[in-house]
Amino acid sequence: MTGPLVPFREVVLKVHSRCDLACDHCYVYEHADQSWRSRPRTISDDAIFRTAQRLAEHAKTHALPSVSVILHGGEPLLAGPARLRRVCEVLTSAFEGIAELDLRIHTNGLQLSPRYLDLFDEFDVKVGISLDGDRAANDRHRRYADGRSSHPLVLKAVELLRQERYRHLNLGLLCTVDIRNDPHAVLDALTELEPPLIDFLLPHATWDEPPLRPDGSPTAYADWLLAVFDRWEEQGRPVPVRIFSSVLSTLSGGPSLTESLGLAPTDLVVVETDGQLEQVDSLKSAYEGAAATGFDVFSHSFDEVAAHPGVRARQLGLAGVSETCRRCPVVRSCGGGLYTHRYDSAGPLGPFDNPSVYCADLEALVRGIETRTAGVLAAPAVTDPVELAAAQEDLTRTLLARLNADIGRSGGREWAEAWELTGAIEASEQGARGLDEVLALPYTRSWLLHALELVRERAGAVRVARRLPAYLASAVVRAGLDLPVRVMFSDGALFLPGLGELRIADAGECGTALVRGAGNGFLVRREGGDAGEPGVVVRPERAGHGWRPLRRIVLPGSPAPGPVLDDMDPFRDCFLPRAAPALDERAAAGLTARIAEAWTLIAAKAPGRAREMAGFLTTLTPLTGSAPAEPSVGRHGAGALGISPDGSAEELAFALLRGYRRAELRAFCDVTDLYAADGSWEHRIPWQEEPVPFSRLLTDTYERMALGDFEPDWLEGVPQALDVLEGAAEPTVHGKRLLDRMRKEM
Repeated sequence: MTGPLVPFREVVLKVHSRCDLACDHCYVYEHADQSWRSRPRTISDDAIFRTAQRLAEHAKTHALPSVSVILHGGEPLLAGPARLRRVCEVLTSAFEGIAELDLRIHTNGLQLSPRYLDLFDEFDVKVGISLDGDRAANDRHRRYADGRSSHPLVLKAVELLRQERYRHLNLGLLCTVDIRNDPHAVLDALTELEPPLIDFLLPHATWDEPPLRPDGSPTAYADWLLAVFDRWEEQGRPVPVRIFSSVLSTLSGGPSLTESLGLAPTDLVVVETDGQLEQVDSLKSAYEGAAATGFDVFSHSFDEVAAHPGVRARQLGLAGVSETCRRCPVVRSCGGGLYTHRYDSAGPLGPFDNPSVYCADLEALVRGIETRTAGVLAAPAVTDPVELAAAQEDLTRTLLARLNADIGRSGGREWAEAWELTGAIEASEQGARGLDEVLALPYTRSWLLHALELVRERAGAVRVARRLPAYLASAVVRAGLDLPVRVMFSDGALFLPGLGELRIADAGECGTALVRGAGNGFLVRREGGDAGEPGVVVRPERAGHGWRPLRRIVLPGSPAPGPVLDDMDPFRDCFLPRAAPALDERAAAGLTARIAEAWTLIAAKAPGRAREMAGFLTTLTPLTGSAPAEPSVGRHGAGALGISPDGSAEELAFALLRGYRRAELRAFCDVTDLYAADGSWEHRIPWQEEPVPFSRLLTDTYERMALGDFEPDWLEGVPQALDVLEGAAEPTVHGKRLLDRMRKEM
């Protein structure tokens, strides 16, 4: 198997191989593998030491920041406090100065006492307790060998862990699902105990030994879990539930949060009480020896185990699931299910090359949660232009706040004064509105991204600090505030973002100037000049006195103000190909005239698109070396588009339509995840032979729908492309909302 080695970040350490309960659903004692019978009851000092040594070496080799070690059994508390102290001491000592050690223990809780919890507090060992719900549910399986109930003692352990002095050790409750139990009663009993987390686990089963289904329903476990989900929603989600959180995360494009779901590679290994290194414990449900690797901590490194074919098979992600699963739209969320649950000794392609025995349940669970939550989960920015603008502004403000946090003291007095001035501008309604307008400028985002890179590279905090006042001055001018802002100029010119450029000195000169609002204009006075110099009063929309405003393009027949032609902003060079130098008056006039003519063509053939574009496109920037009908979108905020200054009106019309859709799609992706695992699948595209990733198919289809309003031939193949997009695994709930909108457009 190819691909890089995935290091282990989680280790299950068996400290005791026997148990004080006789749970009839336990995979260790009641399922296919019976290797527990030949293992020592308690882990030896030698096995503890070698495990700690090997694991620390593994962490150091792979520069792991942290490793989780889960003390397990059998029942780990049967090892006793002295043995558990030895385990914690040896592991802690081995990891000192190498990586953070996250110690945990999973227990049935029967032996839990202050003596144990004081030990766990000393070594910060988090405690997870197994509890299957109310007494009736728990007693169905979790009994003593003589049939006595374990429920009262488990509740006592949970209550002990809830005490203030031990609450920080509480890891949560693990509950194995039994569909004969009342789902509401189970959840109510668990949430009443206020755990930090509930982990519902499907009972281990395979195609050889399928799970219990009393009524024969193929989705009985999904139905049970969805009943729990509905109750959980009614209660206001009082406690995190891992399986639900994982599905909700993957539906929105995030990672899986549990090994049993999702496509993330498994990074877990088991150390038995005799030092044997084994694969994930649940494999004991498949067949005798299924978890064995033939390795042990005395003779083998963890890297050798990580290279074992059985371990690698669980690290292949999408390539490691069956062909049926790879074609399934919910595979990103379910991940083909737990590896063990795929086992079929008669599988035609191999014992584990099968869908999960819970396949129908997992699909129904994912689709059920999606149906119930899509309206809440899906980002409104995908369908509402106002929400999109608000989300874009939030993103830019977040970047500005992050820049302030990152720059810290390295920005010096200049940054501190500029940041204080930002607060002063926002203190008034008109000032806040002016700052909002500046933050909405697409190249403000470009500057922020550039500034964050400079600060992280420790390459230019002072340069960053000196740039912010130009944006504040632009806000002051827009708001008409009589508030002085000290702004640096270079090469004799002062640029105010979104407004224009003022020639304030000879070429090559640098310095500072004070800018302040003055009625319908603004006043600029150069510092360090003649003492009696009165300054220059500028009207932002009028050229003269060295002032060159950005040109506003008038859109024929549109009530919207029209985009500006920005060929001045120093941060407009965020496109490929690069932004062109500033245009002379003749070139600028010719381009604005052709854009107006192109707009007239669009409005005549596709008036709806023209209205959409007028509300979205705020800035057009000429590029150098670009094809006339090929626009460009770069690293900037929403509303900008790079276009060729050449070409006919019809070529510009195509460029504007295509670019608008491309820029809008980019704006969606800035604020939400439309798809995940892009590139994991290739899709046939109706208008070319080579298959493409989801992102390319979505982009092409989205653009063609707008071009089809202008020239119907572009719509050929679009319905088929939509079918492919809707049936793909990549779209998140946000992407599906966009696809719904696209389908309605068609």
